[in-house]
Amino acid sequence: LTRDGEYEKAREILFQAQKAPDLSLEKKQQLYVNYGAVLWKLGNKEGAIRNLEAAHEKYPCGIIYQTLGYLYVENGDKEKALSYNEEALDYDHEDPIVLDNMGQTYYRLFNDKQKALTYFKKANELRAIQIDTLYFLAKYDIENGDHQAALEKIDKALGGNFSPLNYATEEMLNQLKAQIKGE
Repeated sequence: LTRDGEYEKAREILFQAQKAPDLSLEKKQQLYVNYGAVLWKLGNKEGAIRNLEAAHEKYPCGIIYQTLGYLYVENGDKEKALSYNEEALDYDHEDPIVLDNMGQTYYRLFNDKQKALTYFKKANELRAIQIDTLYFLAKYDIENGDHQAALEKIDKALGGNFSPLNYATEEMLNQLKAQIKGE
């Protein structure tokens, strides 16, 4: 439902699911993340962040670090995003999503493209199919005049499985592609 943009329906189902007596720890963690993502997409940014902060307090895990770290970046709180994503890196320094979050923190919030590049490269080494990582790396390729490498990354990203919390949308990737081709 969330991938189809049916956020209100998804919210109702997730709200009911939290009452299930047989939820495993892993399912509770996933439920919190999905509920937070749905709240975010419905425009309740504060509720999404509060939900995931509560989840982090109860059930810290990789998927919560990934999602909450990204939402902090999206929310534009530079210091909170940096602090939390550094904590996430301490938790798992080889998580490609956490590495991407750090890259986005430096790129988008601190305008430190050089420092961001280190994180994007490592994220890409570990998981070469991440849409957001490929988007940012393609932007570096464009800046360096390597349009062919940028197009390859864009095409790979466009073939990916978009989530409601991707920074790079299909539209953004297609615009970048058109920019390269001079359209």
